[in-house]
Amino acid sequence: MGSFSLMHWVLVVLVIVLLFGGGRISSLMGDVAKGIKAFKKGMADDEDEASPRPVKQIDGQAPADAAPSSTKDEQKQQG
Repeated sequence: MGSFSLMHWVLVVLVIVLLFGGGRISSLMGDVAKGIKAFKKGMADDEDEASPRPVKQIDGQAPADAAPSSTKDEQKQQG
């Protein structure tokens, strides 16, 4: 009494197809597939961004993207 037979499942699927129509169900499944693909792509992009890039540095020089310690105006005022 707790499980459904094959005939019950066929009847349920038939009622769903009659209510929603075949075209609407296929478009809904297509939307679900697009959502899964977008989710996987987003997860792959997050993994790429999470990996740090090594900074190339020449001996004794600051990296190119580092901010200078003082500006030219400050150097003129000091000297």
